[in-house]
Amino acid sequence: MPDPLGMVPVGSAFDCAVKPPGSKSETNRAIVLAALATGTSELRGALTEADDARVMLNAVRVLGAGVEIDGDVVQITGVGGRWRCDPGGVELDLENAGTATRFLAAATMLAPGPVTITGSARMQERPIGELAEALDVLGAQVSWHGRAGCPPLTILPPAGGVPRGVELEFHEPASSQFVSALLMLGPWVTGGITVRITGKVTSSPYVLMTLDLLDRVGARTRSSDDLRVLRVGSSRGLGLGRFEVEIEPDASGASYFWTAAAMVPGSRVLVSGLDTRAIQGDARYAGLLERMGAGIERSDTSPHGTQVVGPRKLRPILADLSPMPDTAMSLAVAASFAQGTSVLRGLGTLRVKETDRIEAIRAELDKIGVSVEIGVQGDDETITITPPEGGVSCDGDVERVEFETYDDHRMAMSLSLVGLVRPNVWIKDPGCVAKTYPTYWQQLSALYG
Repeated sequence: MPDPLGMVPVGSAFDCAVKPPGSKSETNRAIVLAALATGTSELRGALTEADDARVMLNAVRVLGAGVEIDGDVVQITGVGGRWRCDPGGVELDLENAGTATRFLAAATMLAPGPVTITGSARMQERPIGELAEALDVLGAQVSWHGRAGCPPLTILPPAGGVPRGVELEFHEPASSQFVSALLMLGPWVTGGITVRITGKVTSSPYVLMTLDLLDRVGARTRSSDDLRVLRVGSSRGLGLGRFEVEIEPDASGASYFWTAAAMVPGSRVLVSGLDTRAIQGDARYAGLLERMGAGIERSDTSPHGTQVVGPRKLRPILADLSPMPDTAMSLAVAASFAQGTSVLRGLGTLRVKETDRIEAIRAELDKIGVSVEIGVQGDDETITITPPEGGVSCDGDVERVEFETYDDHRMAMSLSLVGLVRPNVWIKDPGCVAKTYPTYWQQLSALYG
């Protein structure tokens, strides 16, 4: 693939259907649960070819689970609640996979000996201290090998096992994945695990996804209506048996194609497999585009999915993206082509993703004349997006722009949307999309007919 990759404007309205690969979030949760369960579980429609899935699957192999892959179907033979790795210690290099790092850090509580978790240079900057503090409450000993609070770290689980019926407390967890990681331990803890949150529940749709999946695979879950009290245990005494699950298409990946339709008047994109029954919070993203003027058509019957229809003009939007932060860059690009200033709130978790996505989107959109102001009214989780007077220039002779992508798959996919309407756009390191969406460029080409 060329680097940088030159984009070509689509030129006219398009009408197509796409199906993104399996949800990264749902796949990674299911992998951990299947690897710890008893018997052989089957995951259908799973994300298998992306870097994040490869890292997770390799890691559970190292920990003792059996893995067989046939296309998007994964069969995992679990360890029955106790990892079968060297009790003298193992090391997991989880590269740039943040979800794997958090989920497996908690899962080390079921290892027979120390587990060292390391990763890429960026991963070694991403905080995990809150989760480590919870593991300490569970009886683990945590050692840091670089910057305290960030990988690499070694976790030594308690010799006597996780305490019975443990309760853990967070104020406002920096990541919902810390909470999800601990809840997924619940079926293998005598008496289960209870998590209490005294402040704001971060990215609540992802917590709901975890609870939903745990329910589907046979765990026993309970939660308060506001998700501030969460409890997970086993419905069979201890552990989980084998299970089969169908993984939804990735809603975060769908956001790029829905946004593409919204940005090109009269265009239509149907994302199949995601309808009103979708459990992913990001599946609600199409509703934000509807508020900007796009048409939305949803069908729960075959072919089921959600279609977005591009309006003649996009309106600006005021949106709280805390429930779906991974869609923020897509919406920021759409807002760059709206008529007026948009305000995006709830972006705090973007600072500690694959890159500082708030600063990155500011720097890159500035290249096409879009003003991004950070810290509106003293709130550093809020940005405004103001297109240039007269709109972003889409003249044929407009100057060349090369977008940096910061080794961040979501920056690359979001910024590629600019090139659908503005000439002379180039995307650096386009291969970084392999982290979650290796077929992205191939599927994007469907917009060109």
